[in-house]
Amino acid sequence: MKSISLRFRLVFWYSAIVTLTLLVFGIAAYLTVSKDLYQNLDASLERVATSLDFIIKKKQKETMQPLRPATQRRKKSRRNQQEITDSFAFFRNSTTIADTMRMSRSDSSEIDEDPVWSAVYEHILFNPKNYYIQIADLNGQIVWRSENLDTNSLPLLDQSEATSGMSFISTITTFKKQQQNLRLYRKKTAKAYITVGYSLEEIDSTLYELFNALLIGFPIVLFVSTLGGFILARISLKPIDDLSRSAREITASNLSNRLPEPKTNDEVARLTHTLNEMIARLEYSFSQIKQFTADVSHELRTPLAILTGELEVALRSDKSPEEYQTLLISALEEVGRLSKVVRTLLDLSRAETGQVSIEHATVNLSSMLDDLAEDAMILAEERSISVGIMIEPGILIDGDSVRLHQALLNIVDNAIKYTPGGGDILMRMVREGDRAILRVSDTGIGISKEHLPHIFDRFYRADQARSQDIQGNGLGLSIVKWIIEAHQGTIRAESTPGKGTMITIVLPILDQPKPYAEHPPTFYGRNPYS
Repeated sequence: MKSISLRFRLVFWYSAIVTLTLLVFGIAAYLTVSKDLYQNLDASLERVATSLDFIIKKKQKETMQPLRPATQRRKKSRRNQQEITDSFAFFRNSTTIADTMRMSRSDSSEIDEDPVWSAVYEHILFNPKNYYIQIADLNGQIVWRSENLDTNSLPLLDQSEATSGMSFISTITTFKKQQQNLRLYRKKTAKAYITVGYSLEEIDSTLYELFNALLIGFPIVLFVSTLGGFILARISLKPIDDLSRSAREITASNLSNRLPEPKTNDEVARLTHTLNEMIARLEYSFSQIKQFTADVSHELRTPLAILTGELEVALRSDKSPEEYQTLLISALEEVGRLSKVVRTLLDLSRAETGQVSIEHATVNLSSMLDDLAEDAMILAEERSISVGIMIEPGILIDGDSVRLHQALLNIVDNAIKYTPGGGDILMRMVREGDRAILRVSDTGIGISKEHLPHIFDRFYRADQARSQDIQGNGLGLSIVKWIIEAHQGTIRAESTPGKGTMITIVLPILDQPKPYAEHPPTFYGRNPYS
């Protein structure tokens, strides 16, 4: 099954997030608007009911009369209806004024002259909205209703609701044929049961329009955002596509090439830089492999050629037992050389892959160097080379004594090999803070500047003059470097051709300070400073 592209996944998740956001926004907007509309309507109904309650209480207090049904009318109005209507002519542009004005009948003589209902009537004229109003006395008898109710009634509070002293808001389906919904505010006051209602047609219409707007806008916004996401993903991933094409052009034959790095400091630039670093490491590894193959071929070719030649000589004619013995000894030496090269290569390979472990124990490096100086003197005695030491005593490190001895012996052995007769070798070690500084210097032939950086590489041997008549396979210092670095140390070389070489090793030490005066400098053989 073909995997889904990164571009498609980005667009898909982007669209999914946009869709979810739009849904949440749409639902939240719809619910918020609905809640605000209903809250505003409920507050308006409450204000009307409160105003009516205030008017009823005030007029009853003034007249000192109980509530009388509004059907008990007098034939003459206290106030001319036309005057009231004309005084509010500015409301006539309202769509709801017509319903309110239906309360004023053409025959003004039938207007109730009761002061309570006259005040209620005038209050409604001052607030020309199509409210449904019903007022009942404390016995539950309806004493007044708005004109738009006609002969119909609104539900009263039941006994439990009336005794609770609370107001109640509810939605009902009206008595009209159109099944219109009303929002009711019902409250029992000290004087009456007041019920105020209002049609939900406006709110339903507003919410319906909002729903349609969201329904139409949702797919449009989703389409535009998805298209924008696709374009954005294409633009954003273009550098990745260019990077892929450039990377495919790099093969084993042209590892020197590098990917073009953008000048920006974004993720693509960092990825490109990382890939270039990886390619550089691959180039180095490939070159090392090529060099390793060539060096191994060179190192093995000579002993194999010698071994082959000696065996051919042995088979060419009859030889005396002594001659056969000489040939076999020579062949055995070459086999030993081959075995040493193979073992050293195997050790290096295991070390580089982490298969060789370092033993951890407390090692007295000062004592080890003292013993090593004695061994060095034995090796240098035949060539009249002086070996001197200046060792600070009591320096302890955490490490592998066998590996450390192997590394230090290799360095001293090289110093003896490349120092002419009558020369000097000096081994010095001091404590500097939490480090031990070991320097092995000689007065040998030295190493030229161009060869110095490579002396720790595998199979590397300096110029022929330096290597003449000296046995070696060029792997010793590679082993030394690995051992020192495995002990969290460093090693470096300084050399001047014709004057000598100095190897400096830095190793971390354990905190066991001892005064230098306890162990003065010791010299084996001739003192180079006398």
